[in-house]
Amino acid sequence: MSIQIYSIIGLVLIFLLATLRSVNMGAVAFLGTFLIGTFIFDESVDDLFSGFPGDLFVVLVGVTLLFAIAKANGTVDWLIQAGVRAVRGRIALIPWVMFLVTSLLTMVGAVVPGAVAIMAPIGLNFATRYRINPMLMGLLIINGASAGGFSPISIFGSITNGVVERSGLPGNPALLWISSFLFNAVLSVVVFFLFGGKQLLRRRISTEPGAPSDSDDEDVSGGPVSGPSGGTATSTKQRTTSSTEVSTLNPQRVITLAGLIVLAVGALALEFDVGLLALSIATVICLLSPRDTKGCVAEVAWPTVLLICGVVTYVGLMERVGTIEFLGDSVAGIGVPLLAAFVICLIGAAVSAFASTTGILGALIPLAVPFLLTGQVGAVGMIIALALSSSVVDSSPFSTSGALVVASAPEQVRDTVFRKLMIWGMSMIVVAPVAACLIFVIPGWL
Repeated sequence: MSIQIYSIIGLVLIFLLATLRSVNMGAVAFLGTFLIGTFIFDESVDDLFSGFPGDLFVVLVGVTLLFAIAKANGTVDWLIQAGVRAVRGRIALIPWVMFLVTSLLTMVGAVVPGAVAIMAPIGLNFATRYRINPMLMGLLIINGASAGGFSPISIFGSITNGVVERSGLPGNPALLWISSFLFNAVLSVVVFFLFGGKQLLRRRISTEPGAPSDSDDEDVSGGPVSGPSGGTATSTKQRTTSSTEVSTLNPQRVITLAGLIVLAVGALALEFDVGLLALSIATVICLLSPRDTKGCVAEVAWPTVLLICGVVTYVGLMERVGTIEFLGDSVAGIGVPLLAAFVICLIGAAVSAFASTTGILGALIPLAVPFLLTGQVGAVGMIIALALSSSVVDSSPFSTSGALVVASAPEQVRDTVFRKLMIWGMSMIVVAPVAACLIFVIPGWL
Protein backbone atom coordinates (compact mmCIF):
# COMPACT_ATOMS: atom_id res chain seq x y z
CA MET A 1 0.00 0.00 0.00
CA SER A 2 1.31 3.46 -0.95
CA ILE A 3 2.05 5.66 2.05
CA GLN A 4 -0.21 8.40 0.61
CA ILE A 5 -3.19 6.06 0.92
CA TYR A 6 -2.97 6.38 4.70
CA SER A 7 -3.81 10.09 4.51
CA ILE A 8 -6.83 9.36 2.29
CA ILE A 9 -8.06 6.68 4.72
CA GLY A 10 -7.54 9.16 7.55
CA LEU A 11 -9.74 11.76 5.82
CA VAL A 12 -12.53 9.20 5.39
CA LEU A 13 -12.27 8.22 9.07
CA ILE A 14 -12.45 11.88 10.13
CA PHE A 15 -15.74 12.32 8.29
CA LEU A 16 -17.17 9.07 9.66
CA LEU A 17 -16.19 9.65 13.28
CA ALA A 18 -17.38 13.25 13.34
CA THR A 19 -20.68 12.32 11.73
CA LEU A 20 -21.43 9.17 13.73
CA ARG A 21 -20.35 10.58 17.10
CA SER A 22 -21.67 14.14 16.56
CA VAL A 23 -18.29 15.67 17.40
CA ASN A 24 -16.90 18.86 15.88
CA MET A 25 -15.17 17.69 12.72
CA GLY A 26 -12.38 20.20 13.15
CA ALA A 27 -11.42 18.71 16.51
CA VAL A 28 -11.35 15.22 14.98
CA ALA A 29 -9.26 16.56 12.08
CA PHE A 30 -6.71 18.01 14.51
CA LEU A 31 -6.59 14.59 16.20
CA GLY A 32 -5.99 12.94 12.83
CA THR A 33 -3.30 15.47 11.91
CA PHE A 34 -1.47 14.78 15.16
CA LEU A 35 -1.73 10.97 15.10
CA ILE A 36 -1.12 10.36 11.40
CA GLY A 37 1.43 13.15 11.00
CA THR A 38 3.42 12.12 14.08
CA PHE A 39 3.26 8.33 14.07
CA ILE A 40 2.98 7.52 10.35
CA PHE A 41 4.77 10.37 8.59
CA ASP A 42 7.13 11.27 11.45
CA GLU A 43 6.53 15.01 11.13
CA SER A 44 7.78 17.54 13.65
CA VAL A 45 5.53 19.90 15.57
CA ASP A 46 6.54 22.74 13.25
CA ASP A 47 5.58 20.62 10.24
CA LEU A 48 2.19 19.81 11.75
CA PHE A 49 1.41 23.46 12.43
CA SER A 50 2.66 24.58 9.02
CA GLY A 51 -0.66 23.49 7.56
CA PHE A 52 -2.71 25.56 10.00
CA PRO A 53 -4.55 28.25 7.96
CA GLY A 54 -3.63 31.29 10.02
CA ASP A 55 -4.93 33.64 7.32
CA LEU A 56 -8.29 31.84 7.18
CA PHE A 57 -8.52 31.88 10.99
CA VAL A 58 -8.02 35.65 11.06
CA VAL A 59 -10.49 36.17 8.19
CA LEU A 60 -13.23 34.21 9.97
CA VAL A 61 -12.64 35.86 13.34
CA GLY A 62 -12.10 39.39 12.02
CA VAL A 63 -15.04 39.49 9.63
CA THR A 64 -17.56 37.85 11.99
CA LEU A 65 -16.47 40.12 14.86
CA LEU A 66 -16.80 43.25 12.75
CA PHE A 67 -20.26 42.32 11.54
CA ALA A 68 -21.33 41.23 15.04
CA ILE A 69 -20.57 44.80 16.08
CA ALA A 70 -22.42 46.16 13.04
CA LYS A 71 -25.41 43.99 13.85
CA ALA A 72 -25.44 44.95 17.52
CA ASN A 73 -25.47 48.70 16.89
CA GLY A 74 -28.04 48.58 14.08
CA THR A 75 -25.71 49.27 11.14
CA VAL A 76 -26.63 46.03 9.39
CA ASP A 77 -30.34 46.79 9.76
CA TRP A 78 -29.75 50.24 8.26
CA LEU A 79 -27.90 48.69 5.30
CA ILE A 80 -30.70 46.17 4.80
CA GLN A 81 -33.30 48.91 4.63
CA ALA A 82 -31.15 50.85 2.16
CA GLY A 83 -30.83 47.76 -0.03
CA VAL A 84 -34.56 47.10 0.03
CA ARG A 85 -35.25 50.67 -1.04
CA ALA A 86 -32.74 50.26 -3.89
CA VAL A 87 -34.69 47.33 -5.39
CA ARG A 88 -38.03 49.06 -4.67
CA GLY A 89 -39.04 46.34 -2.26
CA ARG A 90 -38.86 43.44 -4.73
CA ILE A 91 -37.66 40.57 -2.55
CA ALA A 92 -36.74 38.29 -5.45
CA LEU A 93 -34.20 40.82 -6.77
CA ILE A 94 -32.17 41.03 -3.56
CA PRO A 95 -30.20 37.75 -4.04
CA TRP A 96 -29.46 38.72 -7.66
CA VAL A 97 -28.20 42.14 -6.60
CA MET A 98 -25.83 40.31 -4.25
CA PHE A 99 -24.74 38.02 -7.12
CA LEU A 100 -23.98 40.95 -9.43
CA VAL A 101 -22.23 43.12 -6.84
CA THR A 102 -20.03 40.23 -5.71
CA SER A 103 -19.16 39.31 -9.29
CA LEU A 104 -18.29 42.93 -10.03
CA LEU A 105 -15.93 43.02 -7.05
CA THR A 106 -14.01 39.94 -8.17
CA MET A 107 -14.20 40.99 -11.81
CA VAL A 108 -12.14 44.11 -11.11
CA GLY A 109 -9.50 42.29 -9.11
CA ALA A 110 -10.83 41.47 -5.65
CA VAL A 111 -9.82 38.09 -4.30
CA VAL A 112 -12.82 35.76 -4.14
CA PRO A 113 -12.68 35.23 -0.34
CA GLY A 114 -12.31 38.98 0.15
CA ALA A 115 -15.44 39.76 -1.86
CA VAL A 116 -17.41 37.02 -0.10
CA ALA A 117 -16.15 38.26 3.28
CA ILE A 118 -17.65 41.69 2.53
CA MET A 119 -20.94 40.51 1.01
CA ALA A 120 -21.84 37.38 3.00
CA PRO A 121 -22.62 39.05 6.36
CA ILE A 122 -24.78 41.69 4.66
CA GLY A 123 -26.52 39.15 2.44
CA LEU A 124 -27.22 36.67 5.23
CA ASN A 125 -28.68 39.44 7.37
CA PHE A 126 -30.91 40.39 4.43
CA ALA A 127 -31.98 36.75 4.28
CA THR A 128 -32.79 36.63 7.99
CA ARG A 129 -34.77 39.87 8.01
CA TYR A 130 -36.84 39.08 4.91
CA ARG A 131 -37.17 35.32 5.29
CA ILE A 132 -35.05 34.37 2.30
CA ASN A 133 -33.58 30.87 2.41
CA PRO A 134 -29.97 31.40 3.64
CA MET A 135 -28.82 28.73 1.18
CA LEU A 136 -30.23 30.77 -1.70
CA MET A 137 -28.54 33.95 -0.54
CA GLY A 138 -25.23 32.31 0.38
CA LEU A 139 -24.88 30.32 -2.83
CA LEU A 140 -25.69 33.30 -5.07
CA ILE A 141 -22.99 35.32 -3.31
CA ILE A 142 -20.43 32.50 -3.72
CA ASN A 143 -21.44 31.88 -7.33
CA GLY A 144 -21.23 35.59 -8.03
CA ALA A 145 -17.68 35.65 -6.73
CA SER A 146 -16.73 32.72 -8.98
CA ALA A 147 -18.59 34.26 -11.94
CA GLY A 148 -16.37 37.32 -11.98
CA GLY A 149 -13.30 35.57 -10.63
CA PHE A 150 -11.85 34.57 -14.00
CA SER A 151 -11.79 37.94 -15.72
CA PRO A 152 -8.37 38.74 -17.24
CA ILE A 153 -7.60 41.19 -14.41
CA SER A 154 -8.93 39.01 -11.58
CA ILE A 155 -6.88 36.79 -9.27
CA PHE A 156 -8.17 33.45 -10.57
CA GLY A 157 -7.97 34.64 -14.17
CA SER A 158 -4.44 35.97 -13.78
CA ILE A 159 -3.21 32.75 -12.17
CA THR A 160 -4.86 30.46 -14.72
CA ASN A 161 -3.82 32.49 -17.77
CA GLY A 162 -0.30 32.90 -16.40
CA VAL A 163 0.17 29.16 -15.83
CA VAL A 164 -1.23 28.41 -19.29
CA GLU A 165 1.15 30.89 -20.93
CA ARG A 166 4.21 29.63 -19.04
CA SER A 167 3.31 26.04 -19.94
CA GLY A 168 3.22 26.82 -23.65
CA LEU A 169 -0.45 25.88 -23.99
CA PRO A 170 -3.02 27.70 -26.13
CA GLY A 171 -5.32 29.91 -24.07
CA ASN A 172 -8.32 32.18 -24.45
CA PRO A 173 -8.69 34.55 -21.45
CA ALA A 174 -11.88 36.20 -22.71
CA LEU A 175 -13.61 32.88 -23.35
CA LEU A 176 -12.53 31.61 -19.92
CA TRP A 177 -14.12 34.66 -18.28
CA ILE A 178 -17.36 34.52 -20.30
CA SER A 179 -17.70 30.76 -19.77
CA SER A 180 -17.22 31.13 -16.03
CA PHE A 181 -19.79 33.92 -15.78
CA LEU A 182 -22.43 32.10 -17.82
CA PHE A 183 -21.83 28.76 -16.08
CA ASN A 184 -22.26 30.33 -12.63
CA ALA A 185 -25.25 32.39 -13.75
CA VAL A 186 -27.06 29.29 -15.01
CA LEU A 187 -26.12 27.42 -11.84
CA SER A 188 -27.54 30.32 -9.82
CA VAL A 189 -30.84 30.10 -11.68
CA VAL A 190 -31.03 26.45 -10.61
CA VAL A 191 -30.18 27.47 -7.03
CA PHE A 192 -32.82 30.23 -7.12
CA PHE A 193 -35.69 27.88 -7.92
CA LEU A 194 -34.32 24.98 -5.88
CA PHE A 195 -34.15 26.98 -2.66
CA GLY A 196 -37.41 28.91 -2.66
CA GLY A 197 -36.89 31.63 -5.25
CA LYS A 198 -40.24 30.99 -6.90
CA GLN A 199 -42.06 31.94 -3.69
CA LEU A 200 -40.09 35.20 -3.52
CA LEU A 201 -41.41 36.36 -6.89
CA ARG A 202 -44.81 37.24 -5.43
CA ARG A 203 -43.47 39.01 -2.36
CA ARG A 204 -42.79 42.71 -2.09
CA ILE A 205 -41.80 45.02 0.75
CA SER A 206 -43.14 48.49 1.34
CA THR A 207 -40.23 50.93 1.34
CA GLU A 208 -42.18 53.68 3.09
CA PRO A 209 -40.87 54.57 6.58
CA GLY A 210 -42.95 52.93 9.30
CA ALA A 211 -44.68 50.52 6.91
CA PRO A 212 -44.76 46.75 7.56
CA SER A 213 -41.58 45.11 6.30
CA ASP A 214 -43.22 42.45 4.16
CA SER A 215 -46.47 42.53 2.19
CA ASP A 216 -46.68 38.74 2.10
CA ASP A 217 -48.51 37.35 5.15
CA GLU A 218 -46.75 33.99 5.19
CA ASP A 219 -43.88 33.06 7.45
CA VAL A 220 -40.83 31.14 6.30
CA SER A 221 -42.59 27.83 6.83
CA GLY A 222 -45.64 28.88 4.85
CA GLY A 223 -47.95 29.58 7.80
CA PRO A 224 -49.54 32.89 8.75
CA VAL A 225 -47.51 35.51 10.53
CA SER A 226 -48.85 35.87 14.04
CA GLY A 227 -47.81 37.47 17.27
CA PRO A 228 -48.12 36.02 20.75
CA SER A 229 -51.85 36.67 20.68
CA GLY A 230 -52.31 34.75 17.47
CA GLY A 231 -52.95 37.75 15.20
CA THR A 232 -50.88 39.86 12.85
CA ALA A 233 -51.16 43.17 14.66
CA THR A 234 -48.37 42.51 17.16
CA SER A 235 -45.96 41.36 14.46
CA THR A 236 -46.72 44.41 12.34
CA LYS A 237 -46.24 46.73 15.29
CA GLN A 238 -42.89 45.18 16.17
CA ARG A 239 -41.67 45.45 12.59
CA THR A 240 -42.83 49.07 12.35
CA THR A 241 -41.02 49.98 15.57
CA SER A 242 -37.87 48.23 14.40
CA SER A 243 -38.04 50.01 11.05
CA THR A 244 -38.35 53.39 12.72
CA GLU A 245 -35.44 52.73 15.09
CA VAL A 246 -32.91 52.01 12.35
CA SER A 247 -34.07 54.44 9.66
CA THR A 248 -31.56 57.08 10.74
CA LEU A 249 -27.81 57.12 11.32
CA ASN A 250 -26.38 57.71 14.77
CA PRO A 251 -22.68 58.26 15.61
CA GLN A 252 -22.01 54.55 16.23
CA ARG A 253 -23.51 53.56 12.88
CA VAL A 254 -21.57 56.28 11.08
CA ILE A 255 -18.31 55.00 12.60
CA THR A 256 -19.19 51.40 11.72
CA LEU A 257 -20.16 52.34 8.15
CA ALA A 258 -16.86 54.17 7.82
CA GLY A 259 -15.12 51.01 9.01
CA LEU A 260 -16.93 48.91 6.42
CA ILE A 261 -15.94 51.37 3.69
CA VAL A 262 -12.33 51.22 4.85
CA LEU A 263 -12.56 47.40 4.74
CA ALA A 264 -13.87 47.44 1.18
CA VAL A 265 -11.35 49.98 -0.10
CA GLY A 266 -8.44 48.46 1.80
CA ALA A 267 -9.17 44.89 0.72
CA LEU A 268 -10.17 45.58 -2.88
CA ALA A 269 -8.15 48.61 -3.95
CA LEU A 270 -5.13 48.57 -1.66
CA GLU A 271 -4.94 44.75 -1.40
CA PHE A 272 -4.59 44.65 2.38
CA ASP A 273 -5.23 41.31 4.05
CA VAL A 274 -9.00 41.04 4.60
CA GLY A 275 -8.76 39.27 7.95
CA LEU A 276 -6.17 41.54 9.53
CA LEU A 277 -7.92 44.67 8.27
CA ALA A 278 -11.35 43.52 9.49
CA LEU A 279 -9.95 42.55 12.90
CA SER A 280 -8.13 45.89 13.17
CA ILE A 281 -11.26 47.88 12.32
CA ALA A 282 -13.34 45.85 14.78
CA THR A 283 -10.75 46.44 17.51
CA VAL A 284 -10.74 50.19 16.92
CA ILE A 285 -14.55 50.28 17.21
CA CYS A 286 -14.31 48.24 20.42
CA LEU A 287 -11.81 50.73 21.83
CA LEU A 288 -14.13 53.63 20.98
CA SER A 289 -17.22 51.94 22.45
CA PRO A 290 -16.03 49.27 24.90
CA ARG A 291 -19.32 49.04 26.82
CA ASP A 292 -21.53 48.60 23.75
CA THR A 293 -19.25 46.03 22.08
CA LYS A 294 -18.35 43.97 25.15
CA GLY A 295 -20.48 40.97 24.20
CA CYS A 296 -19.62 40.93 20.49
CA VAL A 297 -16.52 38.73 20.86
CA ALA A 298 -18.83 35.92 22.02
CA GLU A 299 -20.73 36.27 18.73
CA VAL A 300 -17.72 35.11 16.68
CA ALA A 301 -18.54 31.72 15.14
CA TRP A 302 -15.96 29.84 17.20
CA PRO A 303 -17.27 26.28 16.49
CA THR A 304 -17.10 27.07 12.77
CA VAL A 305 -13.57 28.44 13.15
CA LEU A 306 -12.48 25.19 14.87
CA LEU A 307 -14.17 23.05 12.25
CA ILE A 308 -12.76 24.80 9.19
CA CYS A 309 -9.24 25.28 10.54
CA GLY A 310 -9.02 21.64 11.68
CA VAL A 311 -10.04 20.19 8.32
CA VAL A 312 -7.82 22.56 6.33
CA THR A 313 -4.86 21.70 8.58
CA TYR A 314 -5.36 18.02 7.79
CA VAL A 315 -5.58 18.73 4.06
CA GLY A 316 -2.27 20.59 4.42
CA LEU A 317 -0.79 17.36 5.76
CA MET A 318 -2.11 15.52 2.69
CA GLU A 319 -0.43 18.06 0.40
CA ARG A 320 2.91 17.83 2.23
CA VAL A 321 3.09 14.04 2.04
CA GLY A 322 2.43 14.11 -1.71
CA THR A 323 -1.13 12.78 -1.81
CA ILE A 324 -2.21 15.36 -4.38
CA GLU A 325 0.81 14.70 -6.59
CA PHE A 326 0.23 10.96 -6.17
CA LEU A 327 -3.32 11.36 -7.49
CA GLY A 328 -2.07 13.45 -10.42
CA ASP A 329 0.53 10.87 -11.39
CA SER A 330 -2.10 8.16 -11.25
CA VAL A 331 -4.21 10.07 -13.76
CA ALA A 332 -1.32 10.24 -16.21
CA GLY A 333 -1.44 6.47 -16.52
CA ILE A 334 -5.04 6.39 -17.75
CA GLY A 335 -5.15 5.36 -21.38
CA VAL A 336 -8.58 6.85 -22.27
CA PRO A 337 -8.18 10.62 -22.95
CA LEU A 338 -11.73 11.70 -22.10
CA LEU A 339 -11.73 9.64 -18.93
CA ALA A 340 -8.38 11.14 -17.94
CA ALA A 341 -9.76 14.64 -18.56
CA PHE A 342 -12.74 13.92 -16.34
CA VAL A 343 -10.57 12.46 -13.58
CA ILE A 344 -8.30 15.53 -13.60
CA CYS A 345 -11.36 17.78 -13.20
CA LEU A 346 -12.70 15.49 -10.49
CA ILE A 347 -9.43 15.69 -8.54
CA GLY A 348 -9.39 19.48 -8.92
CA ALA A 349 -12.94 19.71 -7.60
CA ALA A 350 -12.38 17.28 -4.71
CA VAL A 351 -9.20 18.92 -3.48
CA SER A 352 -10.41 22.49 -4.00
CA ALA A 353 -13.50 21.75 -1.89
CA PHE A 354 -11.15 21.38 1.10
CA ALA A 355 -8.28 23.66 0.19
CA SER A 356 -7.30 26.87 -1.58
CA THR A 357 -8.75 27.18 -5.07
CA THR A 358 -5.91 29.55 -5.89
CA GLY A 359 -3.35 26.90 -4.98
CA ILE A 360 -5.17 24.17 -6.87
CA LEU A 361 -5.32 26.24 -10.07
CA GLY A 362 -1.59 26.82 -9.86
CA ALA A 363 -0.82 23.16 -9.16
CA LEU A 364 -3.18 21.06 -11.28
CA ILE A 365 -2.71 22.81 -14.62
CA PRO A 366 1.04 22.05 -14.63
CA LEU A 367 0.25 18.45 -13.69
CA ALA A 368 -2.08 18.25 -16.69
CA VAL A 369 0.42 19.80 -19.13
CA PRO A 370 1.98 16.50 -20.38
CA PHE A 371 -1.50 15.14 -20.99
CA LEU A 372 -2.68 18.32 -22.77
CA LEU A 373 0.42 18.53 -24.98
CA THR A 374 -0.51 15.18 -26.55
CA GLY A 375 -3.41 16.94 -28.27
CA GLN A 376 -5.85 14.17 -27.37
CA VAL A 377 -8.29 16.74 -25.97
CA GLY A 378 -8.65 20.46 -26.67
CA ALA A 379 -6.42 22.43 -24.33
CA VAL A 380 -8.67 25.51 -24.09
CA GLY A 381 -11.77 23.47 -23.32
CA MET A 382 -9.87 21.35 -20.79
CA ILE A 383 -8.50 24.41 -18.99
CA ILE A 384 -11.97 25.99 -18.80
CA ALA A 385 -13.42 22.72 -17.47
CA LEU A 386 -10.67 22.41 -14.87
CA ALA A 387 -11.08 26.05 -13.80
CA LEU A 388 -14.84 25.67 -13.39
CA SER A 389 -14.56 22.35 -11.58
CA SER A 390 -12.06 23.81 -9.11
CA SER A 391 -14.01 27.01 -8.41
CA VAL A 392 -17.67 26.00 -8.30
CA VAL A 393 -16.92 23.84 -5.23
CA ASP A 394 -16.04 26.99 -3.26
CA SER A 395 -19.57 26.52 -1.90
CA SER A 396 -18.16 23.75 0.30
CA PRO A 397 -18.13 24.87 3.95
CA PHE A 398 -14.50 23.73 4.11
CA SER A 399 -13.43 26.37 1.59
CA THR A 400 -12.98 30.00 2.62
CA SER A 401 -16.09 31.23 0.79
CA GLY A 402 -18.34 28.49 2.15
CA ALA A 403 -16.91 28.94 5.63
CA LEU A 404 -17.68 32.67 5.53
CA VAL A 405 -21.29 31.97 4.58
CA VAL A 406 -21.64 29.48 7.44
CA ALA A 407 -20.06 31.91 9.89
CA SER A 408 -22.35 34.72 8.69
CA ALA A 409 -25.54 32.68 9.08
CA PRO A 410 -27.66 33.29 12.21
CA GLU A 411 -26.68 31.00 15.07
CA GLN A 412 -30.04 29.22 15.12
CA VAL A 413 -29.65 28.02 11.52
CA ARG A 414 -25.85 27.82 11.33
CA ASP A 415 -25.70 24.04 11.75
CA THR A 416 -28.39 23.59 9.11
CA VAL A 417 -26.58 25.88 6.68
CA PHE A 418 -23.33 24.01 7.29
CA ARG A 419 -24.97 20.64 6.67
CA LYS A 420 -26.75 21.77 3.50
CA LEU A 421 -23.66 23.52 2.14
CA MET A 422 -21.68 20.35 2.77
CA ILE A 423 -24.24 18.31 0.83
CA TRP A 424 -24.32 20.89 -1.97
CA GLY A 425 -20.54 21.28 -2.06
CA MET A 426 -19.95 17.53 -2.09
CA SER A 427 -22.48 17.11 -4.90
CA MET A 428 -20.67 19.81 -6.89
CA ILE A 429 -17.49 17.71 -6.71
CA VAL A 430 -19.21 15.37 -9.19
CA VAL A 431 -21.77 17.63 -10.87
CA ALA A 432 -19.33 20.41 -11.85
CA PRO A 433 -16.75 18.13 -13.58
CA VAL A 434 -19.50 16.20 -15.38
CA ALA A 435 -21.21 19.37 -16.64
CA ALA A 436 -17.94 21.13 -17.50
CA CYS A 437 -16.59 18.14 -19.44
CA LEU A 438 -19.89 17.65 -21.30
CA ILE A 439 -19.92 21.29 -22.39
CA PHE A 440 -16.24 22.13 -22.93
CA VAL A 441 -14.28 18.89 -23.43
CA ILE A 442 -16.32 16.12 -25.03
CA PRO A 443 -17.68 18.17 -28.01
CA GLY A 444 -14.08 18.96 -28.99
CA TRP A 445 -14.97 22.46 -30.18
CA LEU A 446 -12.26 24.17 -28.12
